[in-house]
Amino acid sequence: MKIKIKRLNKEIELPKHQRKGDAAIDIRASENVIIKSGERKVVKSGIAIELPEGYAGLVWDRGGMAANHGIHTMAGVLDSNYRGELMIVLKNLSEKDFEIKMGDRIAQLLVQKVENVEVEEVENLSESERNEARFMSSGK
Repeated sequence: MKIKIKRLNKEIELPKHQRKGDAAIDIRASENVIIKSGERKVVKSGIAIELPEGYAGLVWDRGGMAANHGIHTMAGVLDSNYRGELMIVLKNLSEKDFEIKMGDRIAQLLVQKVENVEVEEVENLSESERNEARFMSSGK
């Protein structure tokens, strides 16, 4: 599958898979940003993406940034009808400020097929093995 990408900042490298077999493409920052401890920031990517109808882009953490620096992505759904700049919402969960430089890889984009669903209101739902059991209902 090919997706169309418009480079809004000509200095930014286009997203790509870093290695054969990678599920997602890496998204880069198009600006320098410092995210203070506990702070949430919206970081520009410098690109706009056109996804085919029936697909969505899911924005995920980069493993090393999450594990080593406590940087978490938020607001992670890119709809196929959106044509504006991809903005990455990042939250610093660590106790240290985190510096992002233009061109740094800051998130991953996983393109997935999606089903459009119809919502039907009902009075009752069918029984299941789990029913209404919540957190930790299957053990530790």
